[in-house]
Amino acid sequence: MASHDDADHLPEETQGYKLSQPKQSLAEYQNMDANDESLQRYKQSLGLGGGRDLSDPNDPRVCIIHALTMESPGRAPVTIDLSAPGSEATLKDRPFKIKEGCKFTMVATFKVQHEILSGLQYVQVVKRKGIKVSKDSEMLGSYAPNTEKQPLYTKRFQEEEAPSGMLARGHYNATSSFVDDDKKTHLQFEWSFDISKDW
Repeated sequence: MASHDDADHLPEETQGYKLSQPKQSLAEYQNMDANDESLQRYKQSLGLGGGRDLSDPNDPRVCIIHALTMESPGRAPVTIDLSAPGSEATLKDRPFKIKEGCKFTMVATFKVQHEILSGLQYVQVVKRKGIKVSKDSEMLGSYAPNTEKQPLYTKRFQEEEAPSGMLARGHYNATSSFVDDDKKTHLQFEWSFDISKDW
């Protein structure tokens, strides 16, 4: 059974929502209802049937997060490089600065392989001095395996505003998770940031 802390890193459940059908293989999706026009549009929206599949047979991961980038006017983008295995291990010890009151947008870059990834969400829990101050989630969507036509996916999150004021300034720890509809965590990592008067 998951502890309360583990459940904190999962997306909120929508009351009454359940997956409409069991998970199917990529081949099953591609061969479904060839005469159904709406299903054909749905499959195209997922990127099925367009180019050579780039899945690595030696890598069992379904979703590989390459980077998480913070973009803010007046500052060069800050990128957390997650492409190398284990790269997330030292992020907590290297905080970056966020100017109080600034507007910023997060951008995730990732690759999907082997099967359709359904309902990918980004969940972030922020703590200050060990006390949870926020939990946010962003629906990224459903994706087919990447092809040569689309080697990576990029998803831009909704714009946010950093807190401001003397009480908001200081050091924060965050835990970020990428979780799908099946509650499978594809990546979870800790990182930290400082809210300050200036960049």
